[in-house]
Amino acid sequence: MKDLFRFLHHHFFKLVIAVYLLAALLPGPGIWLRDIRLGSANVLGETTPISLSLLLLSLLLLNAGLGIAVQDLQQLLRKPQALLAGLLANLLIIPLTFAFVVSNTVGRLWHNPDEVQNVLVGLAIIASMPIAASSTAWTQKNNGNLVLSLGLILLSTTLSPLLTPLGLNAIGLITTGDYSEDLHLLAQSGSSGFLLFSVLLPTMLGVLLHSVLGAKRVGQIRPVLKDINLLVLLTLNYSNAASVLPTVFKNPDWDLLLIIGIITTLLCLTAFSTGWWLAHRLRSNYSDRSALMFGLGMNNNGTGLVLANLALGDHPLVLLPIICYNLVQHLVAGWVDSRLQASKEN
Repeated sequence: MKDLFRFLHHHFFKLVIAVYLLAALLPGPGIWLRDIRLGSANVLGETTPISLSLLLLSLLLLNAGLGIAVQDLQQLLRKPQALLAGLLANLLIIPLTFAFVVSNTVGRLWHNPDEVQNVLVGLAIIASMPIAASSTAWTQKNNGNLVLSLGLILLSTTLSPLLTPLGLNAIGLITTGDYSEDLHLLAQSGSSGFLLFSVLLPTMLGVLLHSVLGAKRVGQIRPVLKDINLLVLLTLNYSNAASVLPTVFKNPDWDLLLIIGIITTLLCLTAFSTGWWLAHRLRSNYSDRSALMFGLGMNNNGTGLVLANLALGDHPLVLLPIICYNLVQHLVAGWVDSRLQASKEN
């Protein structure tokens, strides 16, 4: 078993690519995993379906919370510069600036204005989502600052009832016609219950368990938690990719897929690079840099897909940028992870 997990650690980037290829060629098991439903819960008046995917995401946050002591959170709040800078960059500066640039470059040059509107709406949804739970697993894999990573997720999730509508409405101002109307309508729909149930609850439970078990016992099981996270990440990537890749390539519009791939990859690289730049400006150590890079680069696009399906069913192409970013962010995370590991070894 140790040899298996050692193999996973050393070849994780290659394995992420491999599960995407497997999802395209053999999607059945991944779709089956994604469709498993275990009931539902009513949170803040919203009905939240409890799926296997939701439980796996919650497990990532539970494992992350287990590595956090209450004192760590208090220390983070006493020195919140990295936390606040990362949150501001992730939710406002990067996505809104990027969408404005796309609107004034690709929007003027691309041959199909309707396709540009679909891309902009997709970017709006990506921009408006909280930081992804899976960023903690990548941070933990690199021995990054797990407290800062969790703080970014918790704060972005807690503020999402305010910031998500803000981001949607802002990009709604640079879109046109029906697309602009849909974004403003989407800003009014609720996702707070889902986010609180899937993010805050497992994180707080993990922190509570840390207090009960004590730092010594948690330290003993932490390597096992990191190994479990790797398997969970691969499973989630396979399941998510299996539900979209075969459909995307069934009747492909290759030029649209190409421009979406370029735009989402540039957005993801910009987000990760901004995390590195912020850490440099703040004179942060390796641990903080890892947390900022993965936090800024990874968004909760699973929630974005749910919201888009509910409110934008008449514009199915809107889903493509969200789907693409969801896949790209893990590929870029895998590449960044390999570079960080190499830098530590040199």
